[in-house]
Amino acid sequence: MATGNFALRKKGEKLAPLSERLARLGLTRDWDFVLHLPLRYEDETAITAIGRLVPGEAQQCEGEVIRSDVVRRPQGNQLQVTVRDATGHLQVRFLHFYPSQLKQLEIGKTVRLYGAVRQGYLGLEMVHPKVKTPTQGAALPTTLTPVYPAGEGVTQPWLRKRIARALLDVEIKDLLPETIRERLHLPELHRAIKHLHHPPVGASLMALSDRTDPAWQRLKFDELVAQQITLRYSRELKAQTIAHAIAPQTTALTDRLLASLPFALTRAQQRVEDEIAKDLAKTTPMNRLVQGDVGSGKTVIAALAAARAIDAGFQAALMAPTEILAEQHFQKITQWLEPLGVTVAWLSGKQKSRDRQNNLQKIVSGEAKLVVGTHALIQDGVSFNRLGLAIVDEQHRFGVAQRLALRSSNDEHLPHLLMLSATPIPRTLAMSYLADLDVSVIDELPPGRQPITTKLVSIGRKAEVLANINEQVLQGRQVYWVCPLIEESEKLDLTAATETFNEIREALPRLNVGLVHGALPAEDKQAVMDDFKDGKVQVLVATTVIEVGVDVPNATLMVIEHAERFGLAQLHQLRGRVGRGAQKSFCILLYGELSETGRERLKVIRETTDGFEVARRDLEIRGPGEFLGARQSGTPMLRFANLETDVELVEAARDFAGQWLSIDPERAKQHAKRWYSAKEGFLEA
Repeated sequence: MATGNFALRKKGEKLAPLSERLARLGLTRDWDFVLHLPLRYEDETAITAIGRLVPGEAQQCEGEVIRSDVVRRPQGNQLQVTVRDATGHLQVRFLHFYPSQLKQLEIGKTVRLYGAVRQGYLGLEMVHPKVKTPTQGAALPTTLTPVYPAGEGVTQPWLRKRIARALLDVEIKDLLPETIRERLHLPELHRAIKHLHHPPVGASLMALSDRTDPAWQRLKFDELVAQQITLRYSRELKAQTIAHAIAPQTTALTDRLLASLPFALTRAQQRVEDEIAKDLAKTTPMNRLVQGDVGSGKTVIAALAAARAIDAGFQAALMAPTEILAEQHFQKITQWLEPLGVTVAWLSGKQKSRDRQNNLQKIVSGEAKLVVGTHALIQDGVSFNRLGLAIVDEQHRFGVAQRLALRSSNDEHLPHLLMLSATPIPRTLAMSYLADLDVSVIDELPPGRQPITTKLVSIGRKAEVLANINEQVLQGRQVYWVCPLIEESEKLDLTAATETFNEIREALPRLNVGLVHGALPAEDKQAVMDDFKDGKVQVLVATTVIEVGVDVPNATLMVIEHAERFGLAQLHQLRGRVGRGAQKSFCILLYGELSETGRERLKVIRETTDGFEVARRDLEIRGPGEFLGARQSGTPMLRFANLETDVELVEAARDFAGQWLSIDPERAKQHAKRWYSAKEGFLEA
């Protein structure tokens, strides 16, 4: 659970109203407070004699203050206190303190301390413990003390009181049938929530902290079921919309395209193409995600789907997230379709006004049967004649509004939607987040591909790598060199692409070295890319603009500088730019100082070239949020369940949600609304 993301206030700046601060924590309704579960617990149910305190554990003790001094230190004053009971002495230190604490810890006062015990120079000590003045005759708590995620100006005592009130005010009705609870050995909901807010003495702190306690299992299951119901209901709503059935009487263009391709489709491509054809023939809008590893051949699948739409008298549109990727699609598809008499229009944000107007006219008149471009496809002024199929590449990079905008139609019919992703989705992620999509997998690479050998090399051995580059080029091969930044950054000790470009040119003066990055004008960028494809540029220095879509079979070496700064999916995508020809290919990961996460990422990418295994490990390391682009898609994120450790619960929730919706749809939707009422309509694209 997050603890809230709050910017520091400037001096004199007032706190935001309490309601705003609570909203940042997701606390707007009583039910939100009920589900605002503790981060951890403090055991204040017993008092341990000072002589029996154990270093390394958080414990509670009580004693008399026999020394209390403010000690001056170069880094600031410290409050140093000695507390004793009949069994021993404890040192207590405060690096920051208030006048009220000085008074509370005066010599002769009896205090109760709770905190982590450690071995100090003068014996056992606590640093910044919780301090209370015990009340005569007051009983100790009978449950563990919860510590909640909190934000600026929201204190633990206030949160505890507010949550206690919500627990009294909210009727925690158990909506799950008793049969499913008994089958999965889950407690009743109100008992589970009460247990998590106030675990009794003797509750397993281990089971509570690693969320294996039955009460946690109950909350996770409810959350997963709610997510599944919401996604399935979203699919039900989509099923009520109508699309034009794309079932051409003749597939002349599709057949001619297949016959003209310089390669045969793999079995996996044939299977996926057949699945798409069946979807397009229905009046229910297709909502299909095609996922395939780098180089598996998704572009030709998109072209064949577009050809089917054109055969049936419709237009198709393909939107890609970057200019380079969109340009790659445009060039490849144009190369296939224009010889067959199909007009393909190009739209981008950096297009000249005259060219843009000319293409817009072709689109609205219907002359352009296929339109390829970037976000420019969904800007004002773009009006399709008869759009039947919308194709979105790298779909996780687009938000809901953008995908919806591409699917907008001039009549009551919704265009079919085909989404492409080169980031394979792990099975648990697909089960949990893609219940409203049909998923096709291209799980076979074209024949003749050589496996890529990945090597980890310290940045200090850069000279050796440059020598290797020279050797590759002398053999007639080409090389990518990828850098994480365009220009020098004062904050990060990374080599900029511009500096690397100059360094390689100086070290290898006989080679033709090119430079491409996002800040280059589109025409200059394309000119360099064209020269690289044509073999005029032997070494291409680039930022991650070449991450996807670039296809140069003669490139056999990929060097990624400061590889520890890249994500796993990104490293896998970049590596996939080589190994596209019949020659043996290599990927060299140049690394600098490695964090634990960075080391783990590089270990994964070295050990496997299987995109699904990379994706599974990426999910472990990063979680699902960025994996799906969910921050911009509105996908409901899981607060409690973990897709890696809770696979059995994910499967049980998926199966039960479908049964519940068919047996008791109203109660099932009531359950989902309890969890996701603030996120209605979250997966409409």
